[in-house]
Amino acid sequence: VQFVESGGGMAQVGGSLNLSCAGSGFIFSDRGITWTRQAPGKDNEWVGGIDVIGRTYYGDSVEGRFTISRDNSKNLAYLQMTSLKPEDTALYYCQRTGFPEDRGQGTQVTVAS
Repeated sequence: VQFVESGGGMAQVGGSLNLSCAGSGFIFSDRGITWTRQAPGKDNEWVGGIDVIGRTYYGDSVEGRFTISRDNSKNLAYLQMTSLKPEDTALYYCQRTGFPEDRGQGTQVTVAS
């Protein structure tokens, strides 16, 4: 199983970024996908997830600002981030739901204040 996250970068406060998550080595459509993030010096934080039928779930800190989606035909999941805040600065990861060991290299998001 492998995940590759991409799309990170720098954004201004209030700006937007779109992250992608490419999964391989398993039947993508059979698994929920979870996004997490880790800021320097902080614990890994659950951002949200999407289940196999497309229902989405979000952490309180991102509810209403972030949107998770998936395209099973491309083995991709997405994290659309809007109204970005400095506290969104972190390394963002995706994984199969329930499998934290799946985490790849992550993609860095930096929100400049």
